[in-house]
Amino acid sequence: MADHDLDFRIEQLGDCQFLSPMMGARFIDGGSRILYHSQYEELQPFIDAGIEPPTLELAGPRERIFFDPAETSCGIVTCGGLCPGINNVIRAVVMSLYYHYGVRRIYGFRYGFEGLVKRHGHEPFVLTPEEVNDIGELGGTILSSSRGPQDPAEMVDYLMECGINILFAIGGDGTLKGAAAIVTEARRRDLPLSVIGIPKTIDNDISFMQMTFGFETAVAEAQRAIDAAHAEATGTRNGIGLVKLMGRDSGFIAAYATLVNGQVNFCLVPEVPFTLEGLMRSLSFRLEQRGHAVIVVAEGAGQDLLAATEKRDPSGNIKLGDIGIWLRDAIRQSFAQGREVTVKYIDPSYIIRSQPANSHDAAFCLLLGHNAVHAGMSGRTNIVVGVWNDKLVHVPISLATLERKRIDSHGWVWSSVLASTGQSGEIL
Repeated sequence: MADHDLDFRIEQLGDCQFLSPMMGARFIDGGSRILYHSQYEELQPFIDAGIEPPTLELAGPRERIFFDPAETSCGIVTCGGLCPGINNVIRAVVMSLYYHYGVRRIYGFRYGFEGLVKRHGHEPFVLTPEEVNDIGELGGTILSSSRGPQDPAEMVDYLMECGINILFAIGGDGTLKGAAAIVTEARRRDLPLSVIGIPKTIDNDISFMQMTFGFETAVAEAQRAIDAAHAEATGTRNGIGLVKLMGRDSGFIAAYATLVNGQVNFCLVPEVPFTLEGLMRSLSFRLEQRGHAVIVVAEGAGQDLLAATEKRDPSGNIKLGDIGIWLRDAIRQSFAQGREVTVKYIDPSYIIRSQPANSHDAAFCLLLGHNAVHAGMSGRTNIVVGVWNDKLVHVPISLATLERKRIDSHGWVWSSVLASTGQSGEIL
């Protein structure tokens, strides 16, 4: 989509007729927006054409709100894989609803979108400040999760039966698409239901989002595995430490973990192809020169080298081949008739994603949770709350799910990875 076609208009349920009960808040003016572009040369075509450049609506509390807090009921659902910070977001949403707006009916729906379908029998439970006070110290989600779509009609039926006015959906690409389907069904019935997305993806791959929560914790936790791989590699002659990290379509965790840790010699990501022959040639030269090597590979890298599969998981994603195991075995086989090597393979994925959020992510989760509440109470719907150009903003779900955000192989992130590792741009 061309930049001039970007539509950041935000869907609103109706006029805001109630004064916000928030005390001492710095209210955001309804028309406050920030530029999508941050560089002058990006704005020049719009200036030359005499048209308005694309802008995003600022998030934050509004002086007038759509829902009457005394009559409002809210629901929270968490979907998809685990990620550091989910419980922090749940806590922030509950605390903001309760203390900022005086909303007393807050329900947690269990097991993802399954919990929004009555026939599955997952009874929601009441969330109070006492219930969520200490959950930020826990990994995972107190609401549990699931993958896969559910019938929007059934979900809206149950939301209406439960009297829900605002639904907060915490999840990634599939969750946001499911949230948009709920909005479409509610709109078809002319129901004033607000659906607010809070972007949860440890891979940091949601479009028009500068950062998603849990990503920074994942990068920090990945250092433990990389340090261990380096220790193993240097602890033996021709040692190779191989670490597989999360990243189905986008290699941000692998790339940033590489930038944090100067011990990585090869970083393999889905966005940049490589060949086994090229990698083995470079790896052999590295061992000859230094006697050890550390390789970090994202789970979605090198899938063209593995046997193709059409199998899909419940979320509709193609099941990936295990590039970590495949690469481990391929390295051993490649050196079997020549230089003797020792390969130590580490896959810390489930350890990383189940960690509690670190301090930065915890603060970020609080801001996302609070601003999701402000958006919902002001009658906005079909949006994701996120950060762009260091400002909290509202992004239409349609744009956030347009495509996966990926590393630009010609951009500064990948250029920095190459400068850190010393590997060639493409290992061919």
